[in-house]
Amino acid sequence: MTNLVRIHKIQLSSLTNVYRVMRLTTRGRYAVTALLDIALQPAERTITLAEIANRQTISVAYLEQLFAKLKRHGLVASVRGANGGYHLAKSADQITMLEIIEAVNETVDATRCDHKGNCQNGAMCLTHDLWQDLSLHIADYLAKISLADLICRENVQTVAIRQKSVNLDSAFLSATGI
Repeated sequence: MTNLVRIHKIQLSSLTNVYRVMRLTTRGRYAVTALLDIALQPAERTITLAEIANRQTISVAYLEQLFAKLKRHGLVASVRGANGGYHLAKSADQITMLEIIEAVNETVDATRCDHKGNCQNGAMCLTHDLWQDLSLHIADYLAKISLADLICRENVQTVAIRQKSVNLDSAFLSATGI
């Protein structure tokens, strides 16, 4: 095997490992999705977890776990009673993706050592600074994107309209017994 092929295989293997380390779990993805769902609804409405679950195909039980953390971090507030549910605790332009992800104990760390510098037999590896810098860039990027920024995106609006239409169709079919 030539050195170039060997280096290429090592680089590909490293990139695959970085992808695995940096991949957000459903916890982070669902938390962002659920808060974006709320942000897309009229501000005066409280939104139930069942409504979010229905629109986003996320289980209510999982949303309950996420919303306990989101509430604890001051991102959502709850209202009890017949018209109860959740609403954003701050305006959509004040809630960043990084806040949401961190609120549910998610990380954007690209290092294998949680920034400790001990990933190679207790010592720093050759590429530690590269992956740490990448992590910082990702965190900086996520800190600059708010829910309001996402709401303005054309694709988000298109999907929201489709989801609303599907939910109205489902409600009509249920009400008419079809």
